[in-house]
Amino acid sequence: MNNSGRFRGASSRVNFLLSLALMVVSFASCSGQSRALSLQPANPAAPATTSAGVPVLQTSYADLVSRVSPAVVTIRSTERARTAQQFPFMDDPQFREFFGDRLPQMQQQPQRPVQGVGSGVIISPDGYILTNHHVVDGALEIRVELTDNRTFTAKMVGSDPPSDLAVLKIEAKDLPTIQLGDSDKVRVGDPVLALGNPMGIGQTVTSGIVSAKGRTTGLSDGSFEDFLQTDAAINRGNSGGALVNTSGQLIGINSQILSPSGGNIGIGFAIPSNMAKAVMDQLLKTGKVRRGMLGVTIQSVDADLASSLSLPSARGAIVSSVTPGGPAEQAGIKRGDVIVSVNNQPVADNNVLRNQIASLAPNSNATVTIVRNGREQNVPVTLGELPDRQRPDTEESSSNGNGPGVDNSRYGLRLQPLTAETASRYGLESGDQGLVVTQVDPSGSAATAGIRQGDLIQEVNRQSVRTIAEFSSAIQQSGSRPALVLIKRRNAVIYLTLRASS
Repeated sequence: MNNSGRFRGASSRVNFLLSLALMVVSFASCSGQSRALSLQPANPAAPATTSAGVPVLQTSYADLVSRVSPAVVTIRSTERARTAQQFPFMDDPQFREFFGDRLPQMQQQPQRPVQGVGSGVIISPDGYILTNHHVVDGALEIRVELTDNRTFTAKMVGSDPPSDLAVLKIEAKDLPTIQLGDSDKVRVGDPVLALGNPMGIGQTVTSGIVSAKGRTTGLSDGSFEDFLQTDAAINRGNSGGALVNTSGQLIGINSQILSPSGGNIGIGFAIPSNMAKAVMDQLLKTGKVRRGMLGVTIQSVDADLASSLSLPSARGAIVSSVTPGGPAEQAGIKRGDVIVSVNNQPVADNNVLRNQIASLAPNSNATVTIVRNGREQNVPVTLGELPDRQRPDTEESSSNGNGPGVDNSRYGLRLQPLTAETASRYGLESGDQGLVVTQVDPSGSAATAGIRQGDLIQEVNRQSVRTIAEFSSAIQQSGSRPALVLIKRRNAVIYLTLRASS
């Protein structure tokens, strides 16, 4: 072989080796590109997890739903309807004379039973079911439908209107259940599923996230609200159904929606599982719920109240009245104290304090931290027992209140010393002392502060006021800060803050 042939052979081998090297680089590049497109590192780390230790992202919840949905049931209740009188003026003789024989047919509709539908969650294999109080309230008959089409008649074990929870019992065994989760560990942003029977169309699953925690709505029958808010679609019929996390744990009982139309707009509320468990345990044991009582009337501390009280931040609950002889009075808690923690658990507002005290057993001991005159102190308290809830008197006074008095134009109100006549007019007691608000300017600062006609101003900046001069002297001490005003409104005592009109 000549030199030219040897050169061509060598050249061919070089080209072959170069081509092979390029192919190796090409495969490596494709592999690297594949990793880049899938956002996976060469050595993938464990996926991000929620507080429950499960992956944040999932492509499907089908397996989860198939596992938990059999434990969510439909509840149908039957209750007696009141006879509706179509024409309330039937007893008018002239009306009866005009209509004659046709009157009996028009007078009233026959009584018909009312059917309600809701949802529930099986909490034990032997047939105990957790649902909302309002789903079964007043029911004459309760029927429970399982996802396998079996139907049972349920008995009421116990119901608790203040928390809107109830426990039912059906005679069945080996039923599917949902594991209870820890709602305290739920974080805003965690994905959740809502299961129930909306509008009675059949079991439905919706997904969303936890939108907020510790919500209150004021829509329930009681005072104990600590809702999880979610944007998972909840509609009528979902009440009593399950709110579960992506581990399939029950973290809430769907209870309410906020909607001007009555349909879902992405604002739903669920009772946290920890609150539900505490109520459920008591209902299972005794059929009723016992709650601790401190014996105070409280309100949240807003920015103006914090400024008036020289508090570093707007947190806690201020005591506006103390029940005579109650646990708080016996422990030395006074009106005007600000409660900032219970058993070292911070108190954010009045709702948090109410739930904290209610969660403690009657006759148990608690340490209440208060701020009095700018100083913190711990107060040991032996709690009482909260009596059955009574609805507050919310009747408004309808008197015009244009009697004699002194006009305080700086604050947009008219004041008058309390007399027997004005006490009777505004539903106050003759032994009360203070200044009655007989007129409020709708555009004045008193109206802005929430002061109403008929309110009795008893203190200003913690000084008793019985005359207009005492009121003026006490309010001048506020300087640029809002004045702290103690108001008695019929049977309620509250603090408000009052600024002079600009």
